[in-house]
Amino acid sequence: MSSLVTLQQTIHTNTQPVIERLNLLNWSHIDQTLNQQGWCVINSLFSTEECLTTAAMYTNESLYRKRIIMNNHGFGRGEYQYFRYPLPDLIAQLRTALYSHLQSIANQWNEAMNIDVRYPEQHKDFIDRCHQEGQNHPTPLILQYNAGDYNCLHQDLYGKHMFPLQASILLSQPEQDFKGGEFVLTEQRPRMQSRAHVIPLSQGDALIFAVHQRPVQGSRSLYRVNLRHGVSEIRSGHRHTLGVIFHDAQS
Repeated sequence: MSSLVTLQQTIHTNTQPVIERLNLLNWSHIDQTLNQQGWCVINSLFSTEECLTTAAMYTNESLYRKRIIMNNHGFGRGEYQYFRYPLPDLIAQLRTALYSHLQSIANQWNEAMNIDVRYPEQHKDFIDRCHQEGQNHPTPLILQYNAGDYNCLHQDLYGKHMFPLQASILLSQPEQDFKGGEFVLTEQRPRMQSRAHVIPLSQGDALIFAVHQRPVQGSRSLYRVNLRHGVSEIRSGHRHTLGVIFHDAQS
């Protein structure tokens, strides 16, 4: 399988709870794809209705703990808001269920990279670990972009405790709601120039990708690849994205 092949997993039963949809996926295939390229796409994880409903949450200020104007911090242009606890049901279920499927590959990656940290089977236990170290602010967020907006390359770390994978669900329809705004992922390889991936997404697609580093097998030995992600400039329209990060933040 080519390292640039996007995993094609289409969910045909969007009326099912998100936990059931995730359980239907071929997770051994997903793990293999993540190991090969550091990211994979699950097509149509969210229905159109779920995308529109989630995007509409952006105007409900009571759901959020913090709003960031990206230009004020040198992050790019656009804005995003972090949800407060308790998370909306769909997002809470998605976060917990995704973690349970990704926990084993996260442990495999840390073992391969000689990182001592291991992740418990239950997301609640990992969140308890974060809170014990003062990382007690939820990190799931919705990002909003208008024409001319973009997101600089970055990593969502937030503190000492970090889960090595995260997810992003595109809530808007490319070429209909917006143009431009491609998801960009770069790999900084040791003693080599950086490599960029531009990953095409449709409305409802979920992208799973590495937060910080991932192990790569070289010709002689395994090495770590450093990753950053961002969004190219929106040429027209409006783009909303749901970000699901599994560790909590210090602030």
